[in-house]
Amino acid sequence: MLTAYAPHLGGLAPLPHGEDPARGRWIDLYQPLDQQVRLMRGFGVEVPTLEDMEEIEISNRLYREGDLLYMTAVLPGEMPDGKPVAMPVTFILSPDRLVTVRHHAPRPFTTFPTRAERSASGVSGPDRIFLGLMEEIVARLADILEGVGKVLDQTGTHVFEDASNIRDVVLRAALIKIGRQSELMARVRLGLLSVERVLSFYTAAADDHPDAKRLQALAKSINRDVQALEVHADFLGSRLGMTVDATLGLINLQQNNTVRVLSVVAALFLPPTMIASIYGMNFDHMPELHWVWGYPMAIGAMVLSALGIYALARWKRWL
Repeated sequence: MLTAYAPHLGGLAPLPHGEDPARGRWIDLYQPLDQQVRLMRGFGVEVPTLEDMEEIEISNRLYREGDLLYMTAVLPGEMPDGKPVAMPVTFILSPDRLVTVRHHAPRPFTTFPTRAERSASGVSGPDRIFLGLMEEIVARLADILEGVGKVLDQTGTHVFEDASNIRDVVLRAALIKIGRQSELMARVRLGLLSVERVLSFYTAAADDHPDAKRLQALAKSINRDVQALEVHADFLGSRLGMTVDATLGLINLQQNNTVRVLSVVAALFLPPTMIASIYGMNFDHMPELHWVWGYPMAIGAMVLSALGIYALARWKRWL
């Protein structure tokens, strides 16, 4: 799918269907078709394949071809079926337009056109549109981190406020929720790292731009936000680890309590079992077998021995 945007009333507006994409300052390619790739080739832009975008070498993700800058970042988003993923997005910056190539749906590509007029970069040129889009991406990553923090607050409060009465099923559900947030955090951290590299590359490559000083200042400002978010991500990562450890500790305590109760119950029946075993032996000389009170005496010994073990367990606070 190809969507072209042009500046309009201080923001960005999509060109009507059938309008020449060459009029667009930003062309967004979502899972591009062959004819769209050929169209971009006619503009002098070679669209990389998904395999090219997934190359992990920096030289394949950040490079210059003539007056074109190719910059690839790995961003969290969703597949068409709603599955959350982190996939590469390539930004191709030329003097005439910005071209983005993606195969999943990061939210900033939907929200940025409606908020472009609020961007500190403006939309007067492709470089400013690029920086505004990067600003929107960083803001989205910050929102995700804030959401992770709220989930951690809710989970921690739920787990720790009544830890003595919480059930195993609740703890397991909390552990699954924390695990999902950990996966989300990993995608955000990867996005922050790749965005920081993209901005550093752009800052170095923008030296020959007529408005280099202003653009580099904007890029460095966004990069400082990225670095602050990385510190926040480290803090949330430590909180995630602490919450996982605490939840696992509570699960272990509950399991230990269960095992302790079962052990005490087993100990209660050890003396009665021993007494029953003695009087179940088939020897000729067992005087108690011929006593009138032999049976009540054996039953009483079993009960008294079990009560003695129970009293000992209560005194030692094993129960």
